[in-house]
Amino acid sequence: MHFSGIKHNQPTECRDRSLPVYVVGTQWHSTVLRFNLSSTVQVPSEKILRAGKILRNAILSRAPHMIRDRKYHLKTYRQCCVGTELVDWQMQQSSCIHSRIQAVGMWQVLLEEGVLNHVDQELSFQDKYLFYRFLDDEQEDASLPGEEERKESQEELQDTLLLLSQIGPDAHMRMILRKHPSERTADDLEIIYEELLHIKALSHLSTTVKRELAGVLIFESHAKAGTVLFSQGEEGTSWYIILKGSVNVVIYGKGVVCTLHEGDDFGKLALVNDAPRAASIVLREDNCHFLRVDKEDFNRILRDVEANTVRLKEHGQDVLVLEKSLGSSRTSSHGASYKVMSGTPEKILEHLLEMMRLDSQFTESALDDYVLMHCVFIPNNQLCPVLMASQGSEQEKLDYTLNNKRRVIRLVMQWAAVHGSHLEEEDVSVAFLEVILLKVYCCDHTYTTIRVPVAASVREVIGAVADKLGSAEDLLLVNLSSTGGESGGRLLAGFELMSSKDVAYHMTSYDWELFHCVHELELIYHTFGRQNVNKTTVNLDLFLRRFNEIQFWVITEMCLCSQLSKRVQLLKKFIKIAAHCKEYRNLNAFFAIIMGLSNPAVCRLRQTWEKLPNKFKKFYSEFENFMDPSRNHRAYRLTVAKLEPPIIPFMPLLIKDMTFTHEGNKTFIDYLVNFEKMVRLSRCRLLSSSWCKSFFLLFIRTYVRQLNVIDNQRTLSQLSHGLEPRRS
Repeated sequence: MHFSGIKHNQPTECRDRSLPVYVVGTQWHSTVLRFNLSSTVQVPSEKILRAGKILRNAILSRAPHMIRDRKYHLKTYRQCCVGTELVDWQMQQSSCIHSRIQAVGMWQVLLEEGVLNHVDQELSFQDKYLFYRFLDDEQEDASLPGEEERKESQEELQDTLLLLSQIGPDAHMRMILRKHPSERTADDLEIIYEELLHIKALSHLSTTVKRELAGVLIFESHAKAGTVLFSQGEEGTSWYIILKGSVNVVIYGKGVVCTLHEGDDFGKLALVNDAPRAASIVLREDNCHFLRVDKEDFNRILRDVEANTVRLKEHGQDVLVLEKSLGSSRTSSHGASYKVMSGTPEKILEHLLEMMRLDSQFTESALDDYVLMHCVFIPNNQLCPVLMASQGSEQEKLDYTLNNKRRVIRLVMQWAAVHGSHLEEEDVSVAFLEVILLKVYCCDHTYTTIRVPVAASVREVIGAVADKLGSAEDLLLVNLSSTGGESGGRLLAGFELMSSKDVAYHMTSYDWELFHCVHELELIYHTFGRQNVNKTTVNLDLFLRRFNEIQFWVITEMCLCSQLSKRVQLLKKFIKIAAHCKEYRNLNAFFAIIMGLSNPAVCRLRQTWEKLPNKFKKFYSEFENFMDPSRNHRAYRLTVAKLEPPIIPFMPLLIKDMTFTHEGNKTFIDYLVNFEKMVRLSRCRLLSSSWCKSFFLLFIRTYVRQLNVIDNQRTLSQLSHGLEPRRS
């Protein structure tokens, strides 16, 4: 019997499980048999074996009561730990462990390679009252660590935890994917979905399809290069996505026609066309990991998506495509809400206006996305006539016309707020806005609506308000601005005399001034190509140049310092500045400094790095872990997701995300605007809201005055303790 071209007696996960799994049958729900054969148990790698020893010795040194004989249901289990206690202990040991889920993934690494084992040979680590035993405790005469081993475990513990934190997310993901689809929790599905967002082969699929896939994907791995995944001419039973490794596509008579790598997919065509395999797939390297979707689930998802899709036609052509969203809390008159997938610009706008709720102070998020992204698919000179036509005519009922005008006015206010001075560059926009009502707010938080030209003078605005209120007494027009307060000044001469905290503060102050000026539209123009939209991105270019300036400044200062002792002090200072930038949530400058220190020219300063104190080496390692680009900068994304604004994000990664979304999805599908792409691009941006910008420097000054309100108290207090002269 065959399973996707694999002999039934071949283990599908022999690399990642201490016990192999044999699959029998041709469906994902086929019988799974586990064999406890000592001859096939995977030999752990030296690195993970060492990590297990360090953790065991550290537990025996710091909390020896955790490893002891335990009784459960009249049965005694020798020298065991409890899953929840292991998670509790690990979270107390390092600041790089932010959640229990993260700790579970780190223990799963040891479990996969047999360094830690469940007493009943379960293959998933769980944060529960379950018994686990270290490999060294499997023997009855297991020895306790000596004084030298205890000392080594203390010295190596943080590096070991850092290593496990780097590879733990992968192990946790594999653990989730190995579960039967019916056993996956809501948290499991969300973790899988977040992973799917960054897989190239799935970038063109809708959010609904990705969430459906999260419930049916199966993890499959193969240990040896040369393994044939399936052969040309066989029946197509599965669609594959490469999670790790690479494969060769082989056709009879032609040999290897191409190579597919991580993020690519294959095998879908045979499912869509219900045809035999057009080529053979052969593993190009050892230890390849795949995500698999079987034919039955693939066809069901396609059927469900089509069943939940509503198409509005005019003259026999689609003009609006909607997808039912049953999970929405707000329902329409038909019992479910619908989100726009694609359509003509006019029909999309008409639908969004119809769905606008006038009783809410917030605009629909989809409408916000339309306002931001419309420059891609409908320019202002075409949008203005559409908005005018949307206000209705005299023949329509008065209540419908009035509500529709209110919706248009609300949309235009949002439009003007987002695009601002950009609208003044086009005569058609200025002419259109001259006939739009404006709100004027009073000091008691009430407002009145007036009708004046955009270019009206102060006297004309006050006169219009006076006419509306019936009195011109005590009227004063006040201009509220959010300039951000103080601007960043020049650093003092004598860099070595400045405190690291002051340097980081002034850097953040100046960086915010630059970031504050970057308009959201500049990100859109940069993504679609400035030449295509005939716009400039000056502020964004300046902010990106700032990243390079900081990076090269760090490299230059380090390389031009001729004295070894001063160079070591300078290295420590830059690490401390990076720590304070991270505290201030200036992640752009933080990345620039650490990348400057990671430059080959700086890394070659071997003597300097050797003389760097160990605690600074550990902090630097933690920073490198935060910047780890693996799994699409997973460590960075997890941390940023937990931060409250204001944040200065790592701009190159934001641009990468937007470029990935743009190039992986068509802007037009069958001549209709791919609106879901517009929504994704709009959501990619991480620019903070206006209140964050207004109060950012006050926020920073509060940090400066109150050192106790920091993101990483332990790190910063250790860094700042007696290591440099400080200004009074």
